[in-house]
Amino acid sequence: MPKIIENIRERLLEEAKRQIAENGYAKTTIRSVAAACGLGVGTVYNYFKSKDHLIATFMAEDWLQLIDKVNASAALGEEALLRSIFDALTEFTRKYQYLFCDKDAEKVFFTAFSERHRLLRNQLAEIICPLCREKNIANSGFMSEYIAESLLVWTIAGKSFDEQYEIISRLLK
Repeated sequence: MPKIIENIRERLLEEAKRQIAENGYAKTTIRSVAAACGLGVGTVYNYFKSKDHLIATFMAEDWLQLIDKVNASAALGEEALLRSIFDALTEFTRKYQYLFCDKDAEKVFFTAFSERHRLLRNQLAEIICPLCREKNIANSGFMSEYIAESLLVWTIAGKSFDEQYEIISRLLK
């Protein structure tokens, strides 16, 4: 009779996060994650097809939680929504700084970067677009993408929210 282990998927995700933060991308393997969780390698592959899939899963889950917070702030007005996006980007960047600066991870994920960047920008633009429409901005689709891209770039560059908001609020008038 097979043994039943509670919360296998969550344990694997947490262990992978811990190992990558402590040991880096290259030294973290499916085998090391499985061993730390007291599982066989095959069991891990029942949940995740690769180490990269495991990483993408925990990052995506964290991002979706942040997006839920952002969406909840949409009803609070322009500044609250844009601040919420800024805070989500800042929190996510800080949380995964160790992975974003890992040279081994960069080599693996470089080709996927532009596609993921486009998806992220579009996701943020979808949240911003109703605000642009509400303000009767001509070509609100383009403007929402422009604002989303600006928030991404300025946040990564370490600009403050106040600097960003001053510029964006002028665009929304």
